[in-house]
Amino acid sequence: GYNNTKATGTIVVLATDEEFVEALSEGQKGYILTNKTPFYAEMGGQIGDTGILEGANGKAYVYNTKKNVGGKTVHYVEVQSGTIKNGEEVALTVDAKRRASVCKNHTATHMLQAALKEIVGSHIHQAGSYVDDERLRFDFTHFQGLSSEEIEKVEDLVNDKIMEVESVCTNLMTIEEAKESGATALFDEKYGDKVRVVAAGEFSKELCGGTHVSNVGEIGLFKIISETGVAAGIRRIEALTGRNAIKYMEEKQRLLREACQSLKCNEKDIIKKITSQGSELKEKDREISELKAKLTSGAEDDILNSARDIAGVKVVAYGLDGVDGNALRDLADKIRSKMNSGVVILLSNGGDKVNLVAMASKDVLNSGIHCGKIIKEVAAVVGGGGGGRPDMAQAGGKNPANIDKAIETAYQ
Repeated sequence: GYNNTKATGTIVVLATDEEFVEALSEGQKGYILTNKTPFYAEMGGQIGDTGILEGANGKAYVYNTKKNVGGKTVHYVEVQSGTIKNGEEVALTVDAKRRASVCKNHTATHMLQAALKEIVGSHIHQAGSYVDDERLRFDFTHFQGLSSEEIEKVEDLVNDKIMEVESVCTNLMTIEEAKESGATALFDEKYGDKVRVVAAGEFSKELCGGTHVSNVGEIGLFKIISETGVAAGIRRIEALTGRNAIKYMEEKQRLLREACQSLKCNEKDIIKKITSQGSELKEKDREISELKAKLTSGAEDDILNSARDIAGVKVVAYGLDGVDGNALRDLADKIRSKMNSGVVILLSNGGDKVNLVAMASKDVLNSGIHCGKIIKEVAAVVGGGGGGRPDMAQAGGKNPANIDKAIETAYQ
């Protein structure tokens, strides 16, 4: 699982989910153990290899590789053609391109931890990790989120070390030798008689059972894409390397280009342009608010003139266009104040919706007026619902065509 991506082995166990078998045929999924394999089995946060297993009369896709409880490497397979038989000799070929991407991400994870210790503090310790061919994820102990400056410094340090193109060396040592060498142990785990110590130049030295590049220069580029909290005192960094990091940067560049085209400016002026447009939008919002206020203010007399006397209670029901919920509520409050005594029900046509508000002066509540009950019936006419207190209620509807009918219902 470390040094080769191709090998020849003999199948010693064939199984499905239900039982041990002597053969697997096209379309079947199963599990295969061979007497030797170049495949790396999922371990220590690193995903297992994928690839091809091929015999004399059949070919299978290895879609995952894991260890069983006995520590044996198990190939998770789906037979693509022919038949794979127990006891036969097979050619095992790891997806080398995918393995190489995983290696880049795993070595970069070690370098990331070293950079965090140097930039953020020596208290940093790994709290978990996950490495596949797409990206790396690194969890570490820290009491607060990293600043954008710290993230930039960590990223720069890792990339500087990548450009030093130092060799990555792996050595088998006893646990005592590993400690003496200054290697970092990733977890509080029990180790065997021998441990693998992976050193990326002089920058990073850790106990690790994963696969790595032979030279840090192979990583190419390191790019942090997120830093978040996942638990109390635990932070998480996600990052990309190599070709995936380049694709990420190219996508950001494309988005920046499109933004510049939309804003009709060059890259160096984009912040100034966005700030300018933000100020313009605020000014236009202010103008719109003032115009709406004038519009509703000009409608006050018309609204008051539409009042009817119903059983000794002055009632106003009126429809407007394009007034939002807040402005409608403010207007209803003004009308109620000017009426001194009575009930006001206002409806606004919002194009595809209706806003409704009802208010009543305190003196009419004793005669049984309840705005919540009134608005419920009026809103039903415009395909909506709502409610509220006896003195004030709001509602919404979705059928503006029935506003006139709703006004008459309000009076009723």
